[in-house]
Amino acid sequence: MSNSKIRSRKPVSIVTGGAGFLGSHLVDLLLERGHQVVAMDNLVTGNVENIAHHAGNPNFRFIQQDVTEYLFLDGPVDYVWHFASPASPVDYAKLPIQTLKVGSLGTHKTLGLARLKGAKFLLASTSEVYGDPLVHPQSEDYWGNVNPIGPRGCYDEAKRFAEALTMAYHRTHRLQTRIVRIFNTYGPRMRLNDGRVAPSFLEQALRGEALTVYGDGSQTRSFCYVSDLVEGVYRLMMGGDPYPVNIGNPEEMTILQFARKIIELTGSESPVVFRDLPVDDPKKRRPDIARARKLLQWEPVVGLEEGLRKTVEWFRERLGRRPG
Repeated sequence: MSNSKIRSRKPVSIVTGGAGFLGSHLVDLLLERGHQVVAMDNLVTGNVENIAHHAGNPNFRFIQQDVTEYLFLDGPVDYVWHFASPASPVDYAKLPIQTLKVGSLGTHKTLGLARLKGAKFLLASTSEVYGDPLVHPQSEDYWGNVNPIGPRGCYDEAKRFAEALTMAYHRTHRLQTRIVRIFNTYGPRMRLNDGRVAPSFLEQALRGEALTVYGDGSQTRSFCYVSDLVEGVYRLMMGGDPYPVNIGNPEEMTILQFARKIIELTGSESPVVFRDLPVDDPKKRRPDIARARKLLQWEPVVGLEEGLRKTVEWFRERLGRRPG
């Protein structure tokens, strides 16, 4: 092949978990920026509806596969984006072993693929590696406060192991790797029965049901709109370094404040009810994004109200198509 043809080839990206909430938005961004994209997903928590709009696109391919199994692809691969994993308390309560396997075996298989192809690798890690933090806000040099044998341990420790394995491949094999620690993200394509706070509140409010707040609602979260999140992830892969980077919105609010904002934006008359706080539920969650600002010149640009209005619109449309 001539040098001119090599230079003109589109970059090839593999996105595991590509039919999921975050993975499908990343697929959209990569296609917009000129990549050929192969999305892999076993559809345990992903949904082909999230990527159906790319059907017929010659630069897009979907493979239904469990990434904990042997991975092989013909042809060149330039980037591997490892987003496959159950990602909500509801999911990993039902699928603790699968969650541990995709974080360990799945990360091993995708790192191996990146090494074989000479590709750059990005691990979608999580703010859950900080556990129920004793440091606030959380910066990347904080090692966390995680209960490894608690009900959330399967997810937290899977991601912590995945980070360690990624760094081992970087140090041992000199693989170009990236680690993004993703904080609470919301937007269209979240599952209605996801179990995380944003889709739960939205579905309850739009159905006129009581919003379920756990504990007294004083625990805090920071909500990042999905377009901001995938932009930060893209910049990290293209221009970051191997050490973890927090991507999230540093504007912090209580869960009770968030519930009231949802009620306001949906025009719902739903009441708020309180239930016992789940075991090991973090009391505080807010990213320190100084590293992302410096390294990537990134910070969120979509305000909470703007992002929630877009998300409410999507949920209204989905619920209108769903019986009951």
